[in-house]
Amino acid sequence: MKSGRQVHVQGIKRSLLLLIALIFFISVAYQQIKPEPQAPSSPSVPQKEMAYAFDSKPSNPKPKTKAELQREKESREAFMVAYTVFMHPRCMNCHPNGDTPLQGEDSHLHTQGVTRGPDGKGLYALKCKNCHQDNNIAGLNMPPGQPNWQMPPAHLKMIFQDKSPRQLALHFKESKFTGFKNLEQMIEHVEKEPLVLSCWHPAQGLTTPPISHDEFVAKVKEWIEKGAAIPVN
Repeated sequence: MKSGRQVHVQGIKRSLLLLIALIFFISVAYQQIKPEPQAPSSPSVPQKEMAYAFDSKPSNPKPKTKAELQREKESREAFMVAYTVFMHPRCMNCHPNGDTPLQGEDSHLHTQGVTRGPDGKGLYALKCKNCHQDNNIAGLNMPPGQPNWQMPPAHLKMIFQDKSPRQLALHFKESKFTGFKNLEQMIEHVEKEPLVLSCWHPAQGLTTPPISHDEFVAKVKEWIEKGAAIPVN
């Protein structure tokens, strides 16, 4: 028979085992219901500040002065006058929305299957200079001429056709569209580039742009110097 001391020791051992088991089960249960750790919450941001954080423009920009609004208006009006030249056949025919140049007053596709080519000077045997000589060829419907007659190159097409005033003005402010480092270079281009000047010296039977070259340059300058404002449409 076991003594009372032995029975007492065995009872303590069973109690310890039960306690250890209970602690184990409690630990497992806690791990299962333990909430995921959360990042510390940031201080609440007022709704107005939140909107500003995702908007490139202040929610309450400083109102423009009457003089600034007038200057923007004059800039847009100047561009609209210059736009009539950009869209005229003498200018737009070499800035089509495809790789085939345009011809004539109705801006139809160039005959003979002429295409731009990588350098803008035609492709294979159909080079621009094969027909477009250094000067206009005399006679009605004969090719106009200029020493460097060509379209813009393939990597810099400068498409004018079908562009709205707003679209074209936005493009002119992008170096990837014009190839110019800044708008001042655009002024120099429209003022001195021989191909631009040739628009006012077309071949026989072709019209000139609706304004003089001097006025065209002046309007481009005015547009840029007064902020290069973008037309609404």
